[in-house]
Amino acid sequence: MGARSSKITSQNNRSDGHLLEYFRNTFVRGGGAALPPPSALVATGGVISDYTDPGPGTVYRAHVFTSTGTFNVTALATNPALPNSVEYLVVAGGGAGGGGGQAGGGGAGGFRTNVSGHPLAGSAFPVSVQPYPVQVGGGGSPSSTVPGRKGSDSVFGSITSTGGGGGGAFVGSTTDNGGDGGSGGGAGNNSGNDLGGTGNSPPYSPEQGKNGGNAPGYTSNYFGGGGGGATGSGSNGPGIAPGGAGSSISITGITTHYAGGGGGGGNQSFPASDSSGGDGGGGAGSGGTTPHPVYGFGGVPGTYSTGGGGGGSAYPMPSTSGGNGGSGIVVVRYQIGQLTAAAKATGGLISYSGGKTIHQFLSSGTFTITNPNLTSVDYLVVAGGGGGGGAGYYSGGGGAGGFRTSTGFPVSSSPGVYPIQVGAGGAAGAVNANGAKGSDSVFSTITSTGGGYGATSGAGTASPQSGGPGGSGGGGSATGTTTGPGATGGAGNTPPTSPSQGNPGGTAYNAPNAGSGGGGGGAGATGGNAPGPNAGGAGGNGTASSISGASVTYAGGGGGGAGISAPNPYGPGGGGTGGTGGTGGGGNGSPGTSPAQNASENLGGGGGGGSDGNLPAGKGGSGIVIIAYPS
Repeated sequence: MGARSSKITSQNNRSDGHLLEYFRNTFVRGGGAALPPPSALVATGGVISDYTDPGPGTVYRAHVFTSTGTFNVTALATNPALPNSVEYLVVAGGGAGGGGGQAGGGGAGGFRTNVSGHPLAGSAFPVSVQPYPVQVGGGGSPSSTVPGRKGSDSVFGSITSTGGGGGGAFVGSTTDNGGDGGSGGGAGNNSGNDLGGTGNSPPYSPEQGKNGGNAPGYTSNYFGGGGGGATGSGSNGPGIAPGGAGSSISITGITTHYAGGGGGGGNQSFPASDSSGGDGGGGAGSGGTTPHPVYGFGGVPGTYSTGGGGGGSAYPMPSTSGGNGGSGIVVVRYQIGQLTAAAKATGGLISYSGGKTIHQFLSSGTFTITNPNLTSVDYLVVAGGGGGGGAGYYSGGGGAGGFRTSTGFPVSSSPGVYPIQVGAGGAAGAVNANGAKGSDSVFSTITSTGGGYGATSGAGTASPQSGGPGGSGGGGSATGTTTGPGATGGAGNTPPTSPSQGNPGGTAYNAPNAGSGGGGGGAGATGGNAPGPNAGGAGGNGTASSISGASVTYAGGGGGGAGISAPNPYGPGGGGTGGTGGTGGGGNGSPGTSPAQNASENLGGGGGGGSDGNLPAGKGGSGIVIIAYPS
């Protein structure tokens, strides 16, 4: 039996449907027939990307989860040269920055990985044919008068990363300290000798995060401590207190920093520069010098899908809120061999399905044509969804980000460089404040507009507010005084495109002590009107697309917040029914007894509307840009 080196190309038509090509040595028997090509592990779930490590030329498949799902192993590798184990990155949601000023930054979500060569690498993770649940933690939500809330845990199988601790607030001696978590929240600077939260809590080895910074002196500058990050502790106050550093990793094929801590907040009476967030998505803490154009003297949110902590707010209270914590992420990868099918462009997460090469951008980047034969592409451009209207009275859901898609869009290899902008979701409205509009997503001449904000009426206000306009419009708000229809939803498809990129938001309903917000509009349907007292309007449904190789629904509106019922609003039987978020990542509205939901990341959905009783609103979901062309 002789041996020779040859190229074997095979179409993999198993359940994942992705094109695999391999180089290997094949053995030629007497009749000249080659042995079958090797088979790699097969799994489904998340956004799938195939890429080649340019050093050793190893080909990996990565499954990227920015929202909860399942990593389902359907077949093990039959080639002994390919592993039946996986490498993972599990980052939890970051903690929110503290409110009220002189507040601590939020701690980063726990960071755990077993990628070979990474300084924080844990042990091997063998797999078998079975489903592995994946939970992606949301970022903690802030308030103007209390410490930032802890982020939620992220989970892959038996691996749990703990949500980041919230930043301490300028309130009282029992709430000054930072919260414990994956990384600890920074201390609020109130009584002096305030302590940052403990990181790596509960403890793992290697550790999942560092401690938050202390605020040991109640003197001039008055900064709270910075939130801890994956590799660096938060800085101590009372001076400018940056968040702790995160960690970089290339598990998706793109080197990215994750799990940076939020910066500590200062005092407008003693203005200083902002405290920077740690590398890895940490939000800046306000130093009180210049208000941020969106967040004022509040903390800047942590970046979505990084687990970054939110920044702390600047004094005086209670007008400033800390920044939301950034949502987490879970990535699972494994070796599949050598990929010999060359993409005709670079940028984003690249995968192959149905004879197409697919570039998925979960964050901003560049699409660069490398093959002059590529003259047209298909695209999907979804903007960030709007944030839900804040707690106070009865608030509208955020509108979905604009949804635009087409085929045969002309491109050129001269120069062949197309910047990609992926819009962030709008921040959830603070107490008595509207949500923030989502950010636009852009590919070439195609711009999808961010979703309109959900409105709030504010405490005691007798004038309901209309939802904000955008790709899809945000829902209107209601008051708890008069009876009848409340404010209308914001206009969708603004500015107009053809076909339409979205729909208007729904109308609220006024009722004494029991108003209800309208639902945010979606790509496929108008936001629902609030049907009556104690019942928020449903978010408009999104629209499905199969450009990624699987049918996925994008751009659903957020549900409206519901009222609370007198005389016993907070006890048994209190509350109402929050509006259901639209299909396509929309968050549910607050039912009056629990917070609203954040929208799912990278689907462009709107956040749920808040309600009375300081029940917070939901953040809008980030958008996505997908480009596909024949392989």
